[in-house]
Amino acid sequence: MSELPLLSATDLPSDAVEVGRIADAWGVKGWFKVVAFSSDPQALMAAPQWFLQPAEKGAKTFAGTVILPVKQIRWHGDGLVATSLDVVSRNHAEALRGARIFVAREHFPKAEDGEYYWVDLLGLTVRNREGVVLGVVKDLLSTGPQTVLVLSQTLEGKTIERMIPFVDAYIDSVDLPGKTIVADWQLDY
Repeated sequence: MSELPLLSATDLPSDAVEVGRIADAWGVKGWFKVVAFSSDPQALMAAPQWFLQPAEKGAKTFAGTVILPVKQIRWHGDGLVATSLDVVSRNHAEALRGARIFVAREHFPKAEDGEYYWVDLLGLTVRNREGVVLGVVKDLLSTGPQTVLVLSQTLEGKTIERMIPFVDAYIDSVDLPGKTIVADWQLDY
């Protein structure tokens, strides 16, 4: 049976974003494998502490939110491994298997002009140039060369889903404070 490391209970910051999960123990000295949800996990690697919540599925070895100070995180092969002063053995690392990792927004690098974090686009209302509502961003898909906005809209009791490529050819503007996106798109596309 895995023994749980001594981690402090805390509240999840209101601006925290889920950025990965702990996959499994790595080695015998308390290191663990990390699965990042981004191909460029700068925020995960820059944050001095992570907020952990139990796995959504499987065994739950702790409840609520705990804080994990990060001692070191580095690339190993094609994945990440990390350690903490609070995780001193393989048993401790195994007890964290599946834990969801959240990072406070203050540790995210500033987005360049015209760049947006996906999490910031979720929930924005998309309108076309004529002001007609096309839907609300409920998801984003990476199709390789481009990202696609997945919109949801309820009309006459039916939910309609639309997909719009998130590229300059179709997106006129993104107004994060105004929670809107203007697109060169029509209802019948």
